[in-house]
Amino acid sequence: MTEPTRKFWDDVTEGEALPQVRMQVPYAKVILNAAATNDYFPGHHDPEYARAQGPRNIYLNTMAIEGFIDRVATNWAGPHAFLRKRQMQMRASIYAEDTMCGDGVVRRRYQEGARNLVDIEIKIATDEGVRVPAMVTLELPRR
Repeated sequence: MTEPTRKFWDDVTEGEALPQVRMQVPYAKVILNAAATNDYFPGHHDPEYARAQGPRNIYLNTMAIEGFIDRVATNWAGPHAFLRKRQMQMRASIYAEDTMCGDGVVRRRYQEGARNLVDIEIKIATDEGVRVPAMVTLELPRR
């Protein structure tokens, strides 16, 4: 078994790109993510309801998208990173049968007191373009 990635604050550079993370969004994932968070809004499981409201299909709930944003950041940083802050703008839905792609760039590396922080700009996109831009602040260990 390979050891997971472990990013140290000392090794991070501003402008550093994070590897892209891709994830298929099948119907089951949309429905099960909503059910796992007790989000029974019909737009997350009933295609007829969703279409009657305007969207073309059922769509991911907020917590599923937040989890994917965090995954983009922590796949790069590793399990010793601590998520300090997440901001996001849900500009458009991510639908069942889409493929989500997340990538990011380190925008700032700095210290606040004893904390070693990095701000990462993340964009979650589908074939239709950027759906959810976000900013994440991670605290990373030092060497």
